[in-house]
Amino acid sequence: MNSEKEKMRQGEWYDANHDPNILKERLRAADLCFEVNQIKPSDPRRDEVFKKLFGQEFENLVIMTPFTCDYGKNITFGKDCFVNVNCYFMDGGKITLGDHVFVGPSTGFYTAAHPLDVERRNAGLEKALPITVGDNCWFGANVNVMPGVTIGEGCVIGAGSVVTHDIPPYSLAAGVPCKVIKSLKE
Repeated sequence: MNSEKEKMRQGEWYDANHDPNILKERLRAADLCFEVNQIKPSDPRRDEVFKKLFGQEFENLVIMTPFTCDYGKNITFGKDCFVNVNCYFMDGGKITLGDHVFVGPSTGFYTAAHPLDVERRNAGLEKALPITVGDNCWFGANVNVMPGVTIGEGCVIGAGSVVTHDIPPYSLAAGVPCKVIKSLKE
């Protein structure tokens, strides 16, 4: 039988609210996010806290605070990424950002989905589906990316968009729900 953490990693329904191991990992990440959000941006200790949070270092990563995530170790950044202020990475599932990804302020990446039926939802079940972002993408302010979405390389996602479906490479996409407006291929 799979543990709740194994179910989470495999995209199955799992108990997100009562499993002591999952709760411990989320509390660890919450403490580290709190710590990094209290450190001056000019203080080099920030890099050490981010390294603890993510479990590794990333090349030329800039994260403006405040920043929040659920676990940290389920997030991967390519080289030269920039994450603006007030972003939230709900990383029960893997969140993978490619190289040269720019994330506007107050953007959220949400891997968690909940059951539609009230009994299962109130029991604390959720499913974590990965989010993948290709190289050279730009997210405007206040974008929300939903569970299981893949955004192809070279995309621009307009401010205020809610991305509920995959976006093909080199697309300008915007809206609620987010839709492709035009191709950015030259």
